[in-house]
Amino acid sequence: TFLIIGFCMGTCSGMGVPVAQFFGAKDYSAMRKYIMNAAYLGIFIAAVLTVVTCLLCGPILTLMQTPADIYQGAYDYLFIIFLGIPFTILYNIVSAIIRAMGDSKTPFYFLVLSTVLNVVLDLAFIIIFQMGVAGAAWATILAQAISGILCFIYMKRKFDILTFTKQERKLQMSYIRRLTVMSVPMGLQFSITAIGSIMLQSAVNVLGSVYVSAYTTAVKVNQLAMCPFDAFATAASTFGSQNLGAKQFKRIRQGLFCSVFIAVIYGVAIGIVLVLAGSKIALLFVDASETVVLGYIQQMLNFSGIFFWLLAFLNCFRLTIQGLGYSVIAMFAGCSELAARGIMSVAVIPALGFAGVCITNPLAWLAANCVVIPVFFAVIRGLERKYTGGTISRTQ
Repeated sequence: TFLIIGFCMGTCSGMGVPVAQFFGAKDYSAMRKYIMNAAYLGIFIAAVLTVVTCLLCGPILTLMQTPADIYQGAYDYLFIIFLGIPFTILYNIVSAIIRAMGDSKTPFYFLVLSTVLNVVLDLAFIIIFQMGVAGAAWATILAQAISGILCFIYMKRKFDILTFTKQERKLQMSYIRRLTVMSVPMGLQFSITAIGSIMLQSAVNVLGSVYVSAYTTAVKVNQLAMCPFDAFATAASTFGSQNLGAKQFKRIRQGLFCSVFIAVIYGVAIGIVLVLAGSKIALLFVDASETVVLGYIQQMLNFSGIFFWLLAFLNCFRLTIQGLGYSVIAMFAGCSELAARGIMSVAVIPALGFAGVCITNPLAWLAANCVVIPVFFAVIRGLERKYTGGTISRTQ
């Protein structure tokens, strides 16, 4: 799921980068052209991804060596989630545009609405209508659809600046190319991370269903804990994009360092929670009677919790690099994370078993940090030399 949905999220975030840059530069006409062409590009990507992913659900699960006893449930869930890709792209493009114009609160409110709707619909579809795993998937895409549509209506009514002229509504390939160069590498960055996770999941699948259950649940708990890191990083990225447009390089550094500082504090705090109470949180997903599974979950969360603060540096530095327009460099920097997970999946986990699974993510985070941090400083120095006293062209 994250391989595809992560690509959608990253791509949509990338579309917000030039919007934020020209908003910061106060070139609102160019900003509106980017927004309109982002809509055209988003429609195309949504159509292609929905068709391709729905057709490939079976081969993907087979390639991952999904156990036979959970194959049908996994297939049903993936297929329905992929049907909802257009709504995922709608929400993420609109929220990226709203954040690019300085409003980070409203997308959060709509995300909260989506989450509450998701929970309510989960309970209705799974418990009342007995729809099982498919019900969980339908709940997710319906909540996403409602949130995305409402977010779009809000944007249209709130921002008077988004009044488009006939010229600004035109499809312009120079803007499409720029958006593609900015957005697709950001999407691929998410996919690179997901490919590493798929390799790791495949290695776990071979260990058996008990380990699959423990790993999958631990990943869910980790994802809950990781959400604020994404928020800190997105804020740093948008802040950096806006200040690049205004050529305020000192503020780019300040924004990044403040985000990292806040994220490190959060990382240490949530890490302590995972170590002390990770298995208790896992009871949201696993029955208390499954003591063996809960034991493995806590083992994995112990390692994650101790090293969670590494994500503060990784996410904030990586998304800031992308927000400054260097999506391709950030994507290749993420290959170190993929390489670490690949090596562990192929060479270490078969030998160490679940213990190898537990140490894989912290090692991948460390490997990625060793690349993205020096890359950021090289990028910001290059931008200062390039743009000091210069201007940002409309389509560069």
